[in-house]
Amino acid sequence: MGLWDKLKGELVDIIEWLDDSRDTIVWRFPRYQNEIKMGAKLIVRESQTAVFVNEGTIADVFPPGTHTLTTQNLPILSTIKGWKYGFDSPWKAEVYFVNTRQFTDMKWGTQNPVIVRDAEFGAVRLRAFGSFAMRVSDPARLLTELVGTDPQFRTAEVQEYLRQLVVSHLGSALATSGVPLLDLAAKQQSIGTTLSAVLTDELAPSGIAIPRFIIENISVPPEVEEALDKRTSMGVVGNLDAYTKFQTANAIEDAAKNPGGAGDAFGIGIGMAAGQRATQSMNTPAAAPPAAGPPPLPVGEWFAAIGGQQQGPFDVAALTGHASSGALTRETLVWRNGLAGWTAAGQVPELSAVFAAVPPPLPPQG
Repeated sequence: MGLWDKLKGELVDIIEWLDDSRDTIVWRFPRYQNEIKMGAKLIVRESQTAVFVNEGTIADVFPPGTHTLTTQNLPILSTIKGWKYGFDSPWKAEVYFVNTRQFTDMKWGTQNPVIVRDAEFGAVRLRAFGSFAMRVSDPARLLTELVGTDPQFRTAEVQEYLRQLVVSHLGSALATSGVPLLDLAAKQQSIGTTLSAVLTDELAPSGIAIPRFIIENISVPPEVEEALDKRTSMGVVGNLDAYTKFQTANAIEDAAKNPGGAGDAFGIGIGMAAGQRATQSMNTPAAAPPAAGPPPLPVGEWFAAIGGQQQGPFDVAALTGHASSGALTRETLVWRNGLAGWTAAGQVPELSAVFAAVPPPLPPQG
């Protein structure tokens, strides 16, 4: 290779980045002595941003598209450099490509339990884990606050910092949510949405946003889970006496699976307890039967043809009220179980009292 070919190769004509790592956030374009040729093509693809840095100072930020690097496109850089020998000389600057897509494979979890106060259970230790999505919201701030001069800034370099930030806010989010322990599973999505907004606001000075925060599981210590399971079992059984019988039955079944030794002794003990309970039942006087009395009076046994329709059943008091209002007359057909058929109310001796306060019809006037 001749000297001219070597110099030509050192002056870059096309500046671009094709990411095949899936975990690189910032990548610095390699160059020889920081030289970028005047008029070079800068290709910035979707989900990318290019940042020009000159002597530690950010000169310009380029959005997606194809850009020709000239003084018209780089006015800030031109002002900083203050060229003395014309603008045909190559620039000595650095180009950082920033990946602005969402990184969705970020995991988080609580190494130590978070203590929260629950209105029903008191102080409870909770563990939680899940995932979140991260994206760059301000490339310039990201370079100045986190990346620095790192030629390849990966998610692993910021993930632990983000995880610690998540855990530090998780306890306050759970404590201030006002959600009871037994309802946390139903509120995981709303709590995640709240944490996403809080983390995005706190990370804004670093140029990072958290567009999505997912809580996959919130768990309590094993002993608390065991107590909750017992409480659930008691709720299903219904009362303490039934729960005791249920536990005794389980113990008998376990003893039957272990014949001899302790199993026999346990069986004898259970038998003695059952005998004592039977003796107590025999010695307890039986409850006296309820005092005998007359059967209740039948209610609502009469039907009446009122207004051309069958209505009822009525008791005698209801029929008396209808007779007082005029809806029931002596000619009204009535029936109850035992009568051969529908009969005029005035012809039923049992209903004579119904019309006692009702005057008979007037005699014919002639």
